[in-house]
Amino acid sequence: MERTGGTALLKDREQVADRLLEASAKHSYDPDTELDWDAELEPGKWFLPEHLVSLYGTPLWRQMGEEQRIELSRHEFASMASAGVWFEIILMQLLTRHIYDLDPRSSHVTYALTEMADECRHSRMFARAVTKLGTPYYGPGGVTRFLGRILKTTATTPGAFTATLLVEEILDRFQRLTFPDQSVQPLIQGITRIHVVEEARHVRYAREELRRQMATCPAWERQFTRTVSGEASVVVARALIHPGVYAAVGLDVEEARRQVRQSGHRQETMRWSAEKLTGFLQEIGIIHSALDRAAWRRSGLL
Repeated sequence: MERTGGTALLKDREQVADRLLEASAKHSYDPDTELDWDAELEPGKWFLPEHLVSLYGTPLWRQMGEEQRIELSRHEFASMASAGVWFEIILMQLLTRHIYDLDPRSSHVTYALTEMADECRHSRMFARAVTKLGTPYYGPGGVTRFLGRILKTTATTPGAFTATLLVEEILDRFQRLTFPDQSVQPLIQGITRIHVVEEARHVRYAREELRRQMATCPAWERQFTRTVSGEASVVVARALIHPGVYAAVGLDVEEARRQVRQSGHRQETMRWSAEKLTGFLQEIGIIHSALDRAAWRRSGLL
């Protein structure tokens, strides 16, 4: 069943959930058994495709040897995995808040619970990956963690689903290039393959619900979502690569960060990572005004 809400064509909530539950039954994975965690890491293989490493193409990159570049990719994957655990825990709380007042017999709620089970496995998988890589746990800094606490506590439903997409779609684009890349460690290929397959369902669920919410919520909530999402985009973009990764491979942190900020390649990579998301958010009216666009440009994602 379809109905028109505002300017958007809204798919029936239960029908969407039924299809996602069917897909979940066919394509869900247990990383503990699907992946060979005992296999040795392969010498000379990357942990991210080379061109996705933050310093790629910079003067500093050209001074680095191959071994140091690969080592940086190891720490950057660990940083994104660490951020991923933090993100997933926030998303699970946002989903719990979303379904708190809904009928638990509905397919919509059943799918939300199914997605939370996926996210639990993903969090364990990312944490186990960080352990396997032998790097620090690059969790968010104190200010970022505090901002996350505010978001997960105060976000309205459309704000919650915007935050969900902000995290999932950016990581998804990076990982869609990672899992088929034969220059990347087999374990990392396996981790990103599982995440891409299962996150595709999460993105569909969040997009459909966000479209529905933006068509039906009051004007104040739409404006609040626009404001919060712009600020959240800055926090998320900065949380992906922890500055400690540069120190871990013997680089000057401030110089490395300066070159990353000035890198045209990195700027284009970040815009590319979010282009599908920002197009969708403009379509449904979340990136709406010049003020909204300014915040998203500050994040480097627009």
